[in-house]
Amino acid sequence: MPRARVLLEDVSGGVHAVDVEVAATPDTRSRGLMWRKELPEGQGMLFIFPDEEVQRFWMRNTLIALDMIFINSAGRVVGIIENAAPRSLVQRFVSEPGRYVLEVPGGWSRKVGLGRGAHARFEGVEHIPVIP
Repeated sequence: MPRARVLLEDVSGGVHAVDVEVAATPDTRSRGLMWRKELPEGQGMLFIFPDEEVQRFWMRNTLIALDMIFINSAGRVVGIIENAAPRSLVQRFVSEPGRYVLEVPGGWSRKVGLGRGAHARFEGVEHIPVIP
């Protein structure tokens, strides 16, 4: 799976880097972080979708709590689901459309003070093909 970096600027101007695996194909987006037993702080998975729309996630076969950060095409954080419970089949989504979803360890968003309206920059994703 390709790797990249996401830089998140919170509303106070602080910048937080996350090294990510990139899920940009139907198979990798479907598998996500299933079966992982840990996700170290500073690491995550970036899901890239071909179109900006309301993205829906669940935690099927996901063994660790995750924060889901929903980001639109302009790089603005449009919503965050905090501490999604492992193995839950409940659909998780925010009402605004997005093109990216960043999954990080549960509780990380609150710990670093990240919220709606923060801005994301992506390094190393420009040459990764996104397959519908």
